[in-house]
Amino acid sequence: MHYVGVDLAWGQRNPTGLAVIDEQARLLHVSTVRSDDEIVEALAPFTDGPCAVGIDAPIVVANATGSRPAEQALSKDFRRFEAGTHPSNTGKPEFAGGRTRARVLCKRLQLDPDPRSGRARRAIEVYPHAASVVLFDLSLTLKYKAKPGRDLELLRRELLTLMGHVETIVETDGSWAVLRRQVETATRKSQLRVVEDQVDAVVCAYVALFADTRPDETTIYGDPEQRYLETGYIVTPTLPAQGVEPPATRVARRGGDELALAVQAYADDQPGLVVAGRAWVEVVTEVLDEAGINYLTVTGRTKSVTSFAEKATRRGADGALLYPDPLHDILDQVGVRVITYVLSDVAAVADLLGAQADVLDDRDMGRATASEGRFGYASRHLLLEAGADLASRRPELAERQAQVQLRTVLQHAWAEFEHEARYKGNVPPEHAHDLDRRFTLAAGLLELADQEFSAIRERLGSPEETQDDVPGAAPATEPGPTEPSASHLDPRLDPRELAAFLAGQFHDAGWSRTDHYDWIAGLLLELGITSLDELGEVLRDPGLRGLNEAMAYRFPPGAVRRLDDALLGAFGERYVDLRGNAHRRDLLAQRAAAMAEARRG
Repeated sequence: MHYVGVDLAWGQRNPTGLAVIDEQARLLHVSTVRSDDEIVEALAPFTDGPCAVGIDAPIVVANATGSRPAEQALSKDFRRFEAGTHPSNTGKPEFAGGRTRARVLCKRLQLDPDPRSGRARRAIEVYPHAASVVLFDLSLTLKYKAKPGRDLELLRRELLTLMGHVETIVETDGSWAVLRRQVETATRKSQLRVVEDQVDAVVCAYVALFADTRPDETTIYGDPEQRYLETGYIVTPTLPAQGVEPPATRVARRGGDELALAVQAYADDQPGLVVAGRAWVEVVTEVLDEAGINYLTVTGRTKSVTSFAEKATRRGADGALLYPDPLHDILDQVGVRVITYVLSDVAAVADLLGAQADVLDDRDMGRATASEGRFGYASRHLLLEAGADLASRRPELAERQAQVQLRTVLQHAWAEFEHEARYKGNVPPEHAHDLDRRFTLAAGLLELADQEFSAIRERLGSPEETQDDVPGAAPATEPGPTEPSASHLDPRLDPRELAAFLAGQFHDAGWSRTDHYDWIAGLLLELGITSLDELGEVLRDPGLRGLNEAMAYRFPPGAVRRLDDALLGAFGERYVDLRGNAHRRDLLAQRAAAMAEARRG
């Protein structure tokens, strides 16, 4: 089941934000388009099967003047939060004759727009402002929409606050990190607008999920006679009545006043946890990039207040609370997940993180399973806390822990599928033993495949003896790009050709992330190196000979990192000062000093 969000512009000249999440609220897609054709094309992979689509735009408009009954009812409840709606009527050109863009889109995507529909493919009208008030317990709406009197910094701050809230309910990905970076570096309000539409679309998608899975906590605003397809409607999470506790507190209250107080304390602390969670993802990513680890993804999330409350009230078979002191016993308040390609990189990542932070706990779940003579769940779990050095560099991490899961891509696939089938599916009891046997068989096959992939990596990475080996260009650190490189616009240095060239130059180099080849190609162009022949001349500099050995890296360096160090050794401060290195000048300066020390030694 896909849950789709559409922040629909009222005309086809302005951008429309699109987002898709799955049943676990994991972000699968986010983008902006303009025309209806582009919307249909972008959503085709997600709307060809079961789906629920939340559209932030009027689907049904029949009134000639004023506002719809749904808008009047919702505004009555939400006006005190400054979340009232704009009036919709057929007197406006965009709704003339009752023909709305949203209704046309429903027809093109073959979606049933009835909010009471039980069909597999359906759509509902939603309103992100009202939904955000309930979902994030806001006293007033966030002011991230460009209006007179709101300057760039206010819009940026409010949009980043909203993004932080969204990160507590949706498991974001690399595309979300790009959006956040665009907000942080925006110099014009129009740049924020492009991101704003996509963030609103993610909220729309989550409301579609919320309405589908929690109907008892959802309200359909419309006329009293529920003539929704005649007069219009708006679906949103139900606003607790004044004096009524929010859902998370009600959940905790079942466990007694002490749990309710703990949940309230968590809710008060959560904004700081969101900031820390984002910082932990940045730190882990930076560490892996600096060590040349070729990982698939680094993602993170901060536990929502409702999720914390639900976990805090769990009890064991004896009826006792599993987490008597939830603020200290629930260790995954901030979670980071690293997906690597091979098993050896899981160990490497664990060692690297252990060198940067204090490891409070280290559990290899795969080893524990194997010790029992079984195949099954395999994942390494680290509980990290920022030490004095890391906390001094990142104050937001002081006294903030993070649970980090380390898995290979195959281990992750098994865990996700097993969770989906066993805990989300409906397995008849007579099939349970056969299911266990099949999952065990699959786990064994994937463990064997992981071992073979490691062997392939080791074989491909073995150095070959050659008379004219190019000077060791450098260490195990691939600085991750923080913004897209422009090298793909320049045919003189194709990243794929560069990857093949580096594989021939650095026989013992580890694999590099695909996007890093594009990024380093951009740096080469900044240096004025426009061909592989010119790059070869640079790498033949005798001064670079033995550089990699002198740096004595703990793990095999990636090809891009090898080149990165060679360029640093060859060009020095000129390389450090490149525009594409602006985000890591301090790191490069430290590495240049270590490089000089190694050469003197």
